[in-house]
Amino acid sequence: MSDFVVGLTGGIGSGKSAAANCFAVQGITVVDTDAIAHELAAAGGAAMPALLAEFGPEVASPDGALDRARMRRLVFADPAARGRLEAILHPLIRELSRVRCRDAVSPYVILAVPLLVESGAYRDRCQRIVVVDCPESLQISRVMARNALPEAEVRAIMAAQVSRAERLAVADDILSNDGDLHHLETQVADLHRKYLRLSSQIAKANC
Repeated sequence: MSDFVVGLTGGIGSGKSAAANCFAVQGITVVDTDAIAHELAAAGGAAMPALLAEFGPEVASPDGALDRARMRRLVFADPAARGRLEAILHPLIRELSRVRCRDAVSPYVILAVPLLVESGAYRDRCQRIVVVDCPESLQISRVMARNALPEAEVRAIMAAQVSRAERLAVADDILSNDGDLHHLETQVADLHRKYLRLSSQIAKANC
């Protein structure tokens, strides 16, 4: 069990997954709430019975998983639907992420949460917060290319998140992801050494 949890966050398209992968390469356990959400809403996932009961069978794809594109359109069109969706998913995600952080055996844990800044429940678990940052124009172009979404839809997603300035204001550490992968890997390696030192200090203090 690790006593040192690093919250990793960033706006959509900032490169959170790439940064998390860099930490994983260093041998660090990554608990990704987005991945957990996909797991819960996959065919046979623990959240699917409640989602189908709440929103009807039309929100399921032919294979029985959540039709994420349909659900995304629904929640952006109807704020109340977003609340109903979150009421089902968020408690399950919080509990599963808590268990996985508790069971991690690496010196520290990366808890990757897209809405970490907005959620006090996750911030309270973290000893450090690292923000993956890049210009908003780069976020937009990345998401348009990755998800084949129109610019207006990407901007709507960004508008539902806290601003870049608000995110940076709570950061203990910042990963600048406006260059190539090597640039990101170098920064992560530096933070990895820093977090190893900090986690070792905490472990000694708890002995």
